[in-house]
Amino acid sequence: MPECHTIPCLLSPWSEWSDCSVTCGKGKRTRQRMLKSAAELGDCNEELEQAEKCMLPECPIDCELTEWSQWSECNTSCGKGHMIRTRMIKIEPQFGGAACPETVQRTKCRVRKCLRGAGMEKRRWKEAR
Repeated sequence: MPECHTIPCLLSPWSEWSDCSVTCGKGKRTRQRMLKSAAELGDCNEELEQAEKCMLPECPIDCELTEWSQWSECNTSCGKGHMIRTRMIKIEPQFGGAACPETVQRTKCRVRKCLRGAGMEKRRWKEAR
């Protein structure tokens, strides 16, 4: 039998790598080539697409907080005072993420009027009798 000569398939050059699939963090990029002509006397087993990992700067992570606590008791037993409530930071901001807003709030409160010193002494004296 005469000697067989296979003619390999013809491929286009590889395209440029695509942009990374993400705008930040870990992603992938690809490139392709096309089959120009099939192989004679055989198969074309060449790959037509390649992929590789790509890494861009880390994605921003915004601050995350817990829910507000309940308001505290008024800090005085009479007259004007204040109450506070708090919340905790669950995740600190990273890589340019949004900063944490306030974690403590304060508001005014008013409990019954305070009696003056002299008036209080008279009242105690009356109660004692």
